[in-house]
This record gives sequence, structure tokens and C-alpha cells, in this order.
Amino acid sequence: MAQIFKRRANAIAHAAIAGGALIILGACGVLYALGRSDYWTRTGEPPAQPVPFSHEHHVAALGIDCRYCHTSVEKSSFAGMPPTETCMTCHSQVWKDAPVLQPVRNSMQNGQSLRWTRVYDLPDYVYFDHSIHVNKGIGCASCHGRVDQMPMTWQAQPLYMRWCLECHRQPEKHLRPLDEIFNLAYASPKNQILLGTKLAEQNHVNHEGLTDCYTCHR
Repeated sequence: MAQIFKRRANAIAHAAIAGGALIILGACGVLYALGRSDYWTRTGEPPAQPVPFSHEHHVAALGIDCRYCHTSVEKSSFAGMPPTETCMTCHSQVWKDAPVLQPVRNSMQNGQSLRWTRVYDLPDYVYFDHSIHVNKGIGCASCHGRVDQMPMTWQAQPLYMRWCLECHRQPEKHLRPLDEIFNLAYASPKNQILLGTKLAEQNHVNHEGLTDCYTCHR
């Protein structure tokens, strides 16, 4: 009986199988890298806002404290967004006719809040409490970065679970004195581990419960 397939058919089949496996592995690697890239997480990319608010100008240049606008950050799970009245405290006198601030004036006149685009938007299945982090010794810049150097606000961290767990497993690496929480330029000292260990004990940071699933997923 004549041979149906030529001898090179075996080599072609082996190459096709090996090539297919490599393509699948390569595609998985690309998707893995893409899922952790700044392109996917939008880290470092400021979203469009109704008003081009600059933290760099308001915080660094004018010296406005975080709590002036984010009033509930020390006592609530939500840091709070400033109402239009807060903006108009200054802008009824300063830049009161600037075209770029027309949406703020419209909001004041019609009583409808500005629809800001959330820079940090956690999934619904993740519970996060600003107040407990602030009162335990985690500074604003630890998560939000140097917002005082951002002309437009962008996401500084990817917010992946492993990033949160890095801090929860070793909080002493990140804790700072409570009077430095809102100091965006604060730099950890050389004895950070020793200081952080003392602060963890002083502020009753419970290491055991920090990595339990129900701490963040409720």
C-alpha cells in the first residue's frame, strides 16, 4: 500500500504542536504583563475632569491642607469630596470670572454638584476605610503619591491586592507619626523598622488580622 503522507509530515506536525504551545504560552505572558502594566491600571494617567483642578497649585503653591477639602478623611471610610461652596469660598473673589471655572459657578447657581471622575475606584467587593488607615499611621502619600506635585491628579498605585498585602504583612515599613500623616514630603527615617514597630504597638495595629480575607472583603 502506498504511503499516504510524506516523511516530512511528521516534522511538520511536531513543529506545529511545538509552535502552537509557544504561541499559547506567549499570549499568556503578554496578557499577564498587560494586566500589570500602567496601560491597563491607568497608573500615572490623569482622567478627564469637569474642571482642571491642580493639587500642585492648591497644595504646594497655596499650602492648603488635605483636610480643608477632604473633611471626613479622619472619621469616615470615605475621604469626602468638597462641595461647591468650599471652592467658592475662594473663587467668589479669586479668578471669579475665569472661563475655566464656569462649571463651578454653574454648580453654585443651579445647586447641582460637579460630577468629578473618580481617580481611585475600588471594586464593590473591596472594603476600604480611610479613617482607620489615617489614625493607625498611614500617610496620604503612601497611597496617593505626591499629589502636591501633580498638576492634574492621577492614580499613583495599581491597587492590586498584592500591593495592599505587602503593607498589611509588614505595616512597620510604612507607619509614620500621626502628626506627619498629611505631610506629603515626609521621608521615612533610617530606623523606620524600629520606629514602625513602636508605632504599631502604640497605635494598636493588629498584625494577625490584617491579612484575613474578611478584613477587606465583607
